[in-house]
Parts: sequence; structure tokens; C-alpha cells
Amino acid sequence: MIRRRTALSVSAASALLLSAPLLTACGEAPRPGAAAVLDGGRITVSELQAQVKDVRAAQRDDPRAAQMVASSGRLSQDTLIRMIQFRVIERAGQDHGISPTRREVQRARASAEAQSGGAKALRALYLQQGIAPGRIDEAVRMDLTRNALLRKLGTAKVNEVFTRTSKALDIRVNPRYGKWDNTQGTAVLAKEAWLRTSGGAREQA
Repeated sequence: MIRRRTALSVSAASALLLSAPLLTACGEAPRPGAAAVLDGGRITVSELQAQVKDVRAAQRDDPRAAQMVASSGRLSQDTLIRMIQFRVIERAGQDHGISPTRREVQRARASAEAQSGGAKALRALYLQQGIAPGRIDEAVRMDLTRNALLRKLGTAKVNEVFTRTSKALDIRVNPRYGKWDNTQGTAVLAKEAWLRTSGGAREQA
């Protein structure tokens, strides 16, 4: 079964193909038009929106469209987290001599399709996680890299590597999508000020 992953850290259970999607953002906010800035480059809002649009289009063609849309209310944030995570994992893999080939990705995908009941069933599983059909190979490659790192280094060491790599990439996320945590490898939206104020008033009442 493919389960949703919301943090970059790994566990022993990650031997299966898993598809994902917080360090506190530091320094100046990302440049206008950027959803995130990392490693001297950026993930633009338009790039993010294009991936979200692909997911929504695929969801509309699914018999469970309404359910999928309802359960993916944070699709933009989750998609951005996944995009950043992939870059962290890819860099960590390169630093340790791990870079899955296209053939390895194809084999892993074929194996996952066989285990899930076919190509259509696998696409549905990934779509439930907010991953469009056209991004499945990318997600499989991410998981192959993560699992290879796990086998090579062990869980504790891999988590250290991800944290160190995340810091080295100097990740800054547009506040609209949350704050990035290098240790957890995900982002969280801050509570709105009026919610904090309202909560405090109730506590004092």
C-alpha cells in the first residue's frame, strides 16, 4: 500500500515505495513570484500552480472526484512540500553516489503496478496523494533514492543527512505556504493572528 508521507524523515517501514509530501524560514522572504527559494534557484508560483492544475484535472476525471477534491484542500502547500523534499532527497542521493537510472525507475514502477493491481490502480493510489499521473516516475525515483540511502546509511544517519542537506540548500518558503523546518522536512502554516487573539480572550474570560 502506498501511504501519504508528510515529513522527510524516514523509518524502517519506508522500504516500500512511498510518495510524499519544516525548518523555520530564515532571512528575507522569497523573491516576488517565488513559492520557494533554495540552492540559489527558485520554485516559481507558476510552476507550483501547473502541478496543482494537473492534479485537479486528473481528479475531475476520476469516479471519486468529489471525495478526492474534498480530501486535498491543502493541495498547493502539500505539492510545494513534495517539490522541495524531492530536491533535498535528490541532492542527498547525489552526495552519496545514488542516482536511480530510468531503467531502475521503470522496473520499480512495473513492480508497484503488479502489486497494486495494474497501472490504473497505481495511478489512482498516487492521485489520492495528490500526485498527477505524469509525475509518478518522479515520485518513484524519489522513493528509490530514499530507500537506497536508508539501506546504505541506516535510519538515524539518513535523517541526519536530510537535515544537513536541507540546511545546505538554504530553503526559504513563501509565507503563504508556511514555514520550512530543516529537521522535519515539511512546512506548516502559522495560525492567523485573529485566531490567536480570539483564543487568548476566551482563556481570560
